[in-house]
This record gives sequence, structure tokens and C-alpha cells, in this order.
Amino acid sequence: MSDIIEQYRVTKEPYYHPVADEVQLYEAAYSVRMPMMLKGPTGCGKTRFVEYMAWKLKKPLITVACNEDMTASDLVGRFLLDASGTRWQDGPLAVAARYGAICYLDEVVEARQDTTVVIHPLTDNRRVLPLEKKGELIQAHKDFQIVISYNPGYQSLMKDLKQSTKQRFGALDFNYPNHDVESEIVAHESGVSTEVAEKLVSIAERARNLKGHGLDEGISTRMLIYAGSLIAKNVDAHAACRVALVRPITDDPDMRDALDAAVSTFFN
Repeated sequence: MSDIIEQYRVTKEPYYHPVADEVQLYEAAYSVRMPMMLKGPTGCGKTRFVEYMAWKLKKPLITVACNEDMTASDLVGRFLLDASGTRWQDGPLAVAARYGAICYLDEVVEARQDTTVVIHPLTDNRRVLPLEKKGELIQAHKDFQIVISYNPGYQSLMKDLKQSTKQRFGALDFNYPNHDVESEIVAHESGVSTEVAEKLVSIAERARNLKGHGLDEGISTRMLIYAGSLIAKNVDAHAACRVALVRPITDDPDMRDALDAAVSTFFN
């Protein structure tokens, strides 16, 4: 048991800058093992927050990056063939429930709806996971908690969570931090000066104002850290922003010109 679960422990404190009372609220939710849902745009710190909380609570963390090809068997487990015959292998959700980890389903709406239904028995007072193919019912460990995340502003109606799933979770809203906090995060994570970090954040703020007016998604904090990391390696600021901020989010020539102009405004 210890060998299986120890590999999932977060042994080094992840850098996370609280922006409100999310840390205290999550701690309270974990104390009663409330399933939690983190909602917010891509790259705003949801995953880092979960990693930080797992470290703070000293609990193992099993992260699953959900995708449209993920099946229920990918989550709960399947029989495998080897030289000695067939053997059962727990999926990540089963491992977390069996041994007492936090299971984090990242971008859960990317998974098929028939797949997400398997989490329902773990998110109410039953706290069980049926392994139908194996004929076993896992009673969730006392330390088990399930956390999901998604970006409500980006998902289509076809990819939204069902109400029957949403109402099983507590929810925390995430967004990009205010200017000063985001600048501090970018400077800390990338190694650039506060002055450069503030310029990068200003560019992002202009781009975020274009969301829905030519851009599907704004420039994320993660992208700013990428740009800052390049600048810290002595890459020209204009080139770093072009590679890490502008080109990844749009192919539209006019929109690229507008964003390049914003970069030039702050890095002239």
C-alpha cells in the first residue's frame, strides 16, 4: 500500500499566492470531505492550487488530465493480460479511493458524460466506487476526496456538466489575479524583474479585454510565466512575447498585429 500511494505525495511546497479566502474554504471543505469543483479560465492557477492544498494537508494527489477518448475503465480500472494470465489493475480513481488520496480530474468536461457518471457514488453519502467488471465495491478511504476543474467560459453547451453532477460538489471560482498579485507571481515563477513582470501583465490585461471580440481566450498567467522565462534567458522581449503570448492564441493576422502593437507599447 505505502509503495503505491507514496509516489503521489507532493513533497516540495508548490508556490501559490492566495488571492482571497480559497485556502481556508478548501481546508474546511476537506475536513468534511466535500467534493470540490474549481471553475475558471485556462492557466489561472487551478491545478497549482490543488497541488498546494495537497502539500499543505499532507495528502497524496492523483491527477487525471481528462480527454474525449477517456473511458470509465481508464478511471476505475480493467483486466490486463500478462504471462501468468489475467490480472486486475486499478485505475487512478480506484487507487485514490482505495488508499486515501485526493483525486483531481482536470478539465472534467472533456471526458464523455457516460464516463463522469462513474464518480457519482463517490460524491454523496455512500462514498463507494463499484468495480462492476471485478465484482467489487470499494468503500472510499476516510482521507479520500474528489476534486474536478473546468473552464465554464470556454465550454460549449454540448460539453457542460450535467446539473446532476454539478450539485454534488462545492465550488470555488478562480480568475486571473489582480495586477499587483499577478505581477508578483510572474516575477517569482519566471525570474524576471518586477518591472518586466508588470509590463507582461499589462499586455495580458489588454488581450483579455478582447475575449469575445476576436479572441476565444485571453492570455493566461501560465503564458506570462513562459514569456518571462524566455526573457530571463536573454531572449528579446518582443520575440519572447511573440512566441509565448501572441502566436499561441490566434492565427488571425489583424488580431496578431493588434497584440504585437500592445507588446510594442510596453517594450519599446
